[in-house]
Amino acid sequence: MLFEFSHEIVALLFAAAVFAGFIDAIAGGGGLITIPALMWAGLPPTAALATNKLQACGGSFFASFYFVRKGLVKLSDMKLAILCAFIGAALGTIAVQLIDIAILEMLLPFLMLAIGGYFLFSKKITEDDRHQVLTPGLFALTAAMGVGLYDGFFGPGTGSFFALAFVSLSGYGLAKATAHAKVLNFSTNIASLIFFALGGQVFWLLGAIMLAGQAMGATLGSRLVLTKGTKMIKPLVVSMSVLMSVKLLSSQYLLLS
Repeated sequence: MLFEFSHEIVALLFAAAVFAGFIDAIAGGGGLITIPALMWAGLPPTAALATNKLQACGGSFFASFYFVRKGLVKLSDMKLAILCAFIGAALGTIAVQLIDIAILEMLLPFLMLAIGGYFLFSKKITEDDRHQVLTPGLFALTAAMGVGLYDGFFGPGTGSFFALAFVSLSGYGLAKATAHAKVLNFSTNIASLIFFALGGQVFWLLGAIMLAGQAMGATLGSRLVLTKGTKMIKPLVVSMSVLMSVKLLSSQYLLLS
């Protein structure tokens, strides 16, 4: 798809992608920055979502690569979860074209506030691993596929949902949960991108430029996850959850007014 952008707009979108990649690697919610930026630049909503998936693949890939290289994630232990997340996202991307998402749009702000509250007040949110509630196989078939389905269907806050699942169901410490969440988020991004691409909705050149920005921001953010841990992740997750809730509620208000 062809679209004309000035150098200034491209530079601003690149900068937005760098910042979004940094935030996304630590707490999720980078789409809060990039999707409005893409729509501001003139992309239609569907094309903005599709192009955002392309550039988000860069951030989630490089964050995942960093965590794997540092030994925080073992891909051999995540094969089923990665596959289930991919399948869930593919089904969600198909379903979003067939199902009314109005109910989910109404519920999502309150779900994000609940996530923020959990990360703020729960005593389980530490660096240490705790009791595992679900086996890896059951986690893959339930949480990984369920959040993947959500990401393909709607999207905002996927990283936070994955991190919450790893903390509460797998008993992971916060840094470890964040690292594993990025791997599954990369899988869901790829699945959604494939189906958006089949529909011809992706602005490839612009998305590739933003992907490079995402990669830079994600690499820096990933390093801070390992060095700062809970001290940085926890307040950012809470803040991004609140910001997502406010943005979603304000969008609904503007539509109703």
